[in-house]
Amino acid sequence: MAKYDLEPEIKIMHYKEAWRGYPSIIKAIKEKVRTFGREDVTIAVEEYPGVDNEEIERELITKLNPDRAIFADDLAADGEQMSERVKDTLTDDRVFGILSHYRLEQFFPDLSRLQQSFNQPSGLTIIYGTGASVLVPDPDLLIYCDLARWEIQRRYRAGMPNWKINNRHQDILRKYKRGFFFEWRMADRQKMKIFDCIDFLLDTNTGDDPKMVSGADYREALREVVHRPFRVVPYFDASVWGGQWMKEHYGLDPEVPNYGWAFDGVPEENSLFLRFGEVRVEVPSINLVQQFPDELLGPEVHARFGEEFPIRFDYLDTMGGGNLSLQVHPLTEYIEDKYGMHYTQDESYYILQSTDRSSIYLGLKDDVRKEDLMNDLRKAQTGAVRFPDEKYINRFPVKKHDHYSIPAGTVHCGGRDTVVLEISATPYIFTFKLWDWGRTGLDGKPRPIHLDDGGRNIQMSRNTEWVRKNLVNPFVTLKKSKGETVERTGLHQLEFIETHRHWFQKTGFFETHNSVNMLNLVEGDTAAVESLDNNFEPFEIHYGETFIVPANIERFIIRNRKPNGKEIAVIQAFVRK
Repeated sequence: MAKYDLEPEIKIMHYKEAWRGYPSIIKAIKEKVRTFGREDVTIAVEEYPGVDNEEIERELITKLNPDRAIFADDLAADGEQMSERVKDTLTDDRVFGILSHYRLEQFFPDLSRLQQSFNQPSGLTIIYGTGASVLVPDPDLLIYCDLARWEIQRRYRAGMPNWKINNRHQDILRKYKRGFFFEWRMADRQKMKIFDCIDFLLDTNTGDDPKMVSGADYREALREVVHRPFRVVPYFDASVWGGQWMKEHYGLDPEVPNYGWAFDGVPEENSLFLRFGEVRVEVPSINLVQQFPDELLGPEVHARFGEEFPIRFDYLDTMGGGNLSLQVHPLTEYIEDKYGMHYTQDESYYILQSTDRSSIYLGLKDDVRKEDLMNDLRKAQTGAVRFPDEKYINRFPVKKHDHYSIPAGTVHCGGRDTVVLEISATPYIFTFKLWDWGRTGLDGKPRPIHLDDGGRNIQMSRNTEWVRKNLVNPFVTLKKSKGETVERTGLHQLEFIETHRHWFQKTGFFETHNSVNMLNLVEGDTAAVESLDNNFEPFEIHYGETFIVPANIERFIIRNRKPNGKEIAVIQAFVRK
């Protein structure tokens, strides 16, 4: 079987130059400064929250030898003031907050006076840190230091605090919450505002190993990406229920006890590897969504969801592990009213691998009373009793290539000894756990349970009969020819994502349906995505790899690279009209 590519790169064809390492980066910046032909020059070095300020100051700012250097963070509101102002956004909950609409400039007191003080530079002046481009909205040179969200999470775990507050030892879930609901939203708004003005893009994902491209080449690179199929950079994480299958089949670190998660199709969190000759630059993939939404998402999807990527693919591996938590996702009106999100996490489980022990918990048994269900969940939460799942929850055996729809409000849980390709809407942070089998998290703390939220969203009508009729393998054959069969495998009509499965021996024919497509090779070894009009080079994919086809491609084919008489299968997801 062909190897799963852990570091997919996108080769950029048109660019002038790229730099790696501080010496070459400093040389390039100094050469640019000399082109101004004057001594009074202002440089703004804007930093995404989480960038290593000490490294930037030590290795870049100091070595540029400025006449004046100002750290923007020192001029922002202090952490306590900031926390007080945004406490309605962050809430008291350990996991859930409310999406904020704050902007960076709101956290710089007396901003007009500060901006005026930088209007008349004397010599080389550098303002650096989060908010530098707010303090100097029209610098001579703008450098943007970017950072992927997954790397930020790793730094949180290693002890990095959130922006402007001393919370190094705080619960990782609360750090992540502050980033997700507040800091990242605010920083993204500023990044989008200054995107066209960036002179240099600095990749700071790897400590003491920066890479840099010009802003013009960076913008052109993203423009190239939205006209071809591509993969985001996957990342993998352990879980209390995690298994061993991905470790064995994807060449992951054998020393890690388990891998429960593979995030290989979550542009909100993943990054892109852009290959500029000898230099590989990593940027958050959400940048692509925000800058080229019509080309990537399609105008109709863009109009419906804004500059967000609405589909996500990830893996749940419980081979040799345990059950996921028993859970439910919020209804649309609930998530919008309480948490400020305008769509919810409808999802589905596509069974990629199974054993004779594999199962899914889905929906309620007939004649269950909500009062009894919630009472027993609350008793179990005290630790006094085990929740009697067999009394309340349906449990179905599953096999490879089954597909189960899970619209919001449906109680569900993935079982052990299964590899699930989870196909869902993007707001994945909103999972209301109802029962976690009496476990603690990897940090030794009890995992968050949200019975009040969960109870308000459980749809009691989703009983055994309803689930069997609506959610279990609702397959419909859409096309059958000598060389290809196309089936609709889901999702339920309450969900906005539609999924098609293409079986073929040699060639499969696809259209994007006026939507961005997310796909995965769920059966077969190696295939190639090819253009019908030679607008992009053939793009190779391997078993289990998730990939994206932008909406503007419209039609494409996938060719089996090893046609040995066996059919291969590709699952395709897009936004239903």
